[in-house]
Amino acid sequence: MKRILILGIETSCDETSICVLENGKKILANIISTQIPVHQKFGGVVPEIASREHLDHIAPVLEEALLEAKIELSEIAAIAVTYGPGLVGALLVGLSFAKGLAFALDKPLIGVNHLEGHFYANYLCHPELKPPFIALIVSGGHTSLLHVADFNNFTVLGQTQDDAAGEAFDKVARVLQLGYPGGPKVDTLAQTGTACIPFPVAKLKGIYDFSFSGLKSAVINYLHSQQQKNLPINPADVCASFQTAIVSALVEKSLLALTNHNLNRLVLAGGVSANSKLRAELELALKQIDAQLFYPSNILCTDNAAMIACRGYYLYENGIYSDLNLNANPALRI
Repeated sequence: MKRILILGIETSCDETSICVLENGKKILANIISTQIPVHQKFGGVVPEIASREHLDHIAPVLEEALLEAKIELSEIAAIAVTYGPGLVGALLVGLSFAKGLAFALDKPLIGVNHLEGHFYANYLCHPELKPPFIALIVSGGHTSLLHVADFNNFTVLGQTQDDAAGEAFDKVARVLQLGYPGGPKVDTLAQTGTACIPFPVAKLKGIYDFSFSGLKSAVINYLHSQQQKNLPINPADVCASFQTAIVSALVEKSLLALTNHNLNRLVLAGGVSANSKLRAELELALKQIDAQLFYPSNILCTDNAAMIACRGYYLYENGIYSDLNLNANPALRI
């Protein structure tokens, strides 16, 4: 079998990551330089700082990736890079770097949709996984349900109409002063609490669509009400109740999509796919309908270049390349 090496580059938010992927399956290197410590004191990602951090780290990260993979740049078949969605300044750092490499090496440039990359991470962790299936992408900026017909053919069934699930987690963590990133902190604290507060789950006309803005507001209103009445607040119970509401919506819509499309495989992806409650509830629900749940390893749940390289590999195999005039698209959709 011919050896095809794809170089993946990811700089959509606060991780500078470069991967070397062999034949779409074997990760030779997946280096991730995180900016979390830099942004923690601000309580969230500061776009201008993120761009500067990417500029400082992208060349050293490439060097480290090549050393770990034990290859030369000349061996690369193509360069796959995230061009959206994300922070425009951060995206431009990775995209400009990728264009320079593609031009200098005379190799194909492959622009990758970050959201598509997320569910492609599952192909790296589950080699047996093949379409068709339903994919649930749950991240800080996006919540979407997809029908994946084959490796390069997928349809959006529904998505969030306001806040993404991960965004709601971060905002609730912020009002509870849990720190950044908020999602893991809410998950951890929720495990010591009880889901005793009846927070609402939005009902929408679009049967596969989501809405988490009202839930977030309900949590904030509850906290304000308790404070004004001088009543105690148990942060663990608030987290458990909030998390139960958000997970119930995700599970309900996912099961509906599986049933309506007569499928028995659900692929979970995105940063929130590492949430313990979401995984546990999906496992339980899918077991009852004899369906399978797939999700990536924790390191591949968050932003990383391996998932970008994997998506890039399938585009490369189909001869789908990008021009060197490709521009960043911070609002890119599937």
